[in-house]
Amino acid sequence: MTIEEMIEKKRELGMNNEMISKASGVPLSTVQKIFGGFTKSPRRLTIQAIESALLREERKKITDLPDRAAGSEKTVYSGRISELRNSEQADRTKYTIGKNRPDVMSLREPSGTYKVSAEDTRYTIDDYYALPEDRRVELIDGVIYDMTAPSGIHQQILGDLHILFRECADRHGMPCEVLLSPFDVRLDKDNYTMVQPDLLVVCGEYDAAHEIRFEGAPDLVVEILSPSTRSKDQLLKLIKYERAGVREYWIVDPKYRTVMVHYFEDEEYTPRKYEFDSQIPVSISGGKCIIDFSLVGKRPFRPF
Repeated sequence: MTIEEMIEKKRELGMNNEMISKASGVPLSTVQKIFGGFTKSPRRLTIQAIESALLREERKKITDLPDRAAGSEKTVYSGRISELRNSEQADRTKYTIGKNRPDVMSLREPSGTYKVSAEDTRYTIDDYYALPEDRRVELIDGVIYDMTAPSGIHQQILGDLHILFRECADRHGMPCEVLLSPFDVRLDKDNYTMVQPDLLVVCGEYDAAHEIRFEGAPDLVVEILSPSTRSKDQLLKLIKYERAGVREYWIVDPKYRTVMVHYFEDEEYTPRKYEFDSQIPVSISGGKCIIDFSLVGKRPFRPF
């Protein structure tokens, strides 16, 4: 069966995701993502397990039909049982995961947020790592947020800031790592949040070369706004970073050419707004480091 056929079969049988999970042995969160269209390339064994569960349920319903007079439905359906048995392996073979099978339904992820209902289990870090490697998302409080490809100006600004922060830290002897996205940050050290800041600064003893992610709150985070992340970066992540213990948070807005700096360590702080031609002090450095934003994003973008 294709995914489309399994969705129709699920509807015909009156089964929900929890019933399918119990019948197939596939984790509920995985079933939810497959039938919700969130998983682009489900594993063949997973699909076969779900397909078999649907076929078993269909056989059970057919077998349990009451006998009737001549031309009974049970007699008619008995032929269907044989057909199902003979076609089961063929259907499994028909389902091919890949780009070269236009006859097989492709699971496309909707853009934006993958919200979970109250009856569903929140997505976890295990679900996050189970996604295809070419899929970039963030997990925040059990909700998965899709991340679109960054624009050219976004990457120019990010590259320039990485150089400026790195040079400043080196020049003043600050024991800090300056890291670029994509790099995982398990912000709350729990099982429900994994973010990928555009740029993060981690001070103290941390060997990024031997770590697959950072555990906890970075000292400084920079997010560069894009149309798809504007509200998330300015509201949701602002609150998450402050509560997690991030000391300083910069929000760079290429559209309006401004930088909003939040220095959370100041108990009476108010956000400070800078223009792109400003000299912006890095508060966690005690004022030693100053980023000259007149040097950021100035080169014309020339695609290869």
